[in-house]
Amino acid sequence: MTTRTVHEEWDDQPAPSMAATDLLREPPATPRGARTRAALVAAARTVFERSGYLDARLTDITKEANCSTGSFYTYFDNKEQVFAAVLEVAQEDMMHPGMKRVQDTDDPYAVLEASNRAYLEAYRRNAKLMGLLEQVAHIDPAFADLRRQRADAFIARNARGIAELQARGIADKELDPMLASRALSGMVSRLAYNVFVAIVNGTDGTPVDFDDVVFTTTRIWANGLRFPERS
Repeated sequence: MTTRTVHEEWDDQPAPSMAATDLLREPPATPRGARTRAALVAAARTVFERSGYLDARLTDITKEANCSTGSFYTYFDNKEQVFAAVLEVAQEDMMHPGMKRVQDTDDPYAVLEASNRAYLEAYRRNAKLMGLLEQVAHIDPAFADLRRQRADAFIARNARGIAELQARGIADKELDPMLASRALSGMVSRLAYNVFVAIVNGTDGTPVDFDDVVFTTTRIWANGLRFPERS
């Protein structure tokens, strides 16, 4: 596969929405309605993260939002709809760029490190929600499929970056870019889950330092792609 073909197949495409958009209603027409809906969505995120998806109750959400049950049903029919709204709001903050294109004047290791740092910062910032997504993906096949499509979009972007590095003689040309991206991207996401959601401590029993996580993921990426030694 030529580099040009890789770029055509894996060109920048908008990542699929993490929310089930068919569940979302039209936004409120009034500022007051928009504020009430936003309060319910924020409250729902708090309740989902605190209680889990299965145990979250609509009465808990309305209590957290200081709204009536009637107000809830003005904007949402059920828990599935408000969960979709939570994801619609959260997904922009959880967006990460994947491995950026490396310009001729760039240090590829520094670009890789910055990309990993951005992903890990977003993951850490949304750790409770990321744990919730794992739970929902295990009980809702449709949501699991949406989540897989979104992950595949970022894997494809990273594969494109790997292919460009191969074309420039920076990354191992014998690697399949897509397979390498799946392996390395999966490593980073599972490590992030273990550190920020499962809270797995380091060998000395203390919390893992964030910069150590960035360093480790970046070094494994660079070693896996066989980057040249840095001067």
